[in-house]
Amino acid sequence: MNQIENNTTSHGTSPGLDSQEPQTQQPTTTESDAPKTRRPRGFAAMDRKLVTELARKGGKAAHLLGAAHEFNSDEAREAGRKGGLASHVKRRARDAATEAQNGPKSGQG
Repeated sequence: MNQIENNTTSHGTSPGLDSQEPQTQQPTTTESDAPKTRRPRGFAAMDRKLVTELARKGGKAAHLLGAAHEFNSDEAREAGRKGGLASHVKRRARDAATEAQNGPKSGQG
């Protein structure tokens, strides 16, 4: 006799091997049933001073390795121009739409 038959005969029916008897399972709570409380993770969970210290050390290490990028004045000027354009996109679109409906603003044309 093999091991499975021994277990079945000596202990009655073993759960999982007898397919005729339905097994009842307790309903499990899913993640959506219970309200989740969002807790900060990673750097957000750390003390602000510790995060600052880690960032400072990382910046120093990058400069020592020569992997850090240093902006020259031309690159900084270009980055500032792009940022200024991006921050005013909605206002420029709104002003252009208003100008198309009402004509140019007074004093501009």
